[in-house]
Amino acid sequence: MLQVNPKPQSLVDMKMHYCPGCGHGIVHRLVAESMDELGIRERTIGVAPVGCAVFADDYFNCDMIQGPHGRGPAIATGIKRSKPECVVFSYQGDGDLASIGMAETIHVAGRCENVTIIFINNAIYGMTGGQMAPTTLVGQAATTCPTGRDPQVNGYPIRVCELLAQLDGARYLERASIHTAANVIKAKKAIKKAFQYQIEGKGFSLVEVLSTCPTNMGISPLEAAKFVNDRMLPHYPLGVFKDIAGGKTDVSRN
Repeated sequence: MLQVNPKPQSLVDMKMHYCPGCGHGIVHRLVAESMDELGIRERTIGVAPVGCAVFADDYFNCDMIQGPHGRGPAIATGIKRSKPECVVFSYQGDGDLASIGMAETIHVAGRCENVTIIFINNAIYGMTGGQMAPTTLVGQAATTCPTGRDPQVNGYPIRVCELLAQLDGARYLERASIHTAANVIKAKKAIKKAFQYQIEGKGFSLVEVLSTCPTNMGISPLEAAKFVNDRMLPHYPLGVFKDIAGGKTDVSRN
């Protein structure tokens, strides 16, 4: 029997620990499929985050390293500068990248380091119990703001792609989603393109993926997908925010 979607060689054949409805497993597969199709697995080094994907090094069938919370981009920089022949990616959540790791993210993009970041935005802290994240929406409840995020108290959610698009060193930025099958296909194309940018030496690339966290949102996986569609997409519009090779350099054109 012909297998239409065989297991990627870049994933280890083992059960993942993620909650039902979590998007991490889907994105792991998309990253792995991209590695397989580009033929880069044996020279790829990934940086696992602190957070729900802390065990990503168990799942990706390539060299992996773990670092302190938020330091993924800095670690990726060191690896890439030491071994420029390798393909290096940092896999990070919204708290890891947009909170404690924001300085590293900004400066790696500003320096145009030739690395790739896969950024998971599920609008909440996952592993630590559902606290408000930098990406939590206005009015969205979390354990640290049970009545909903109040801009006068908590400030506004951060749009990472729009922020990085202002930096000359950011070369490819795209926001995708995995809340529907059609969007999963688009997210795969974005991730593969980000790796291709690095392979061709074009500089810093980042793909932001809108994902779901039914456990900490306190809703079902189906309701979580609807939350992404109805609540997250209006605030975090999908699309390409920077593509130097494709001529898209102005975020205002989205």
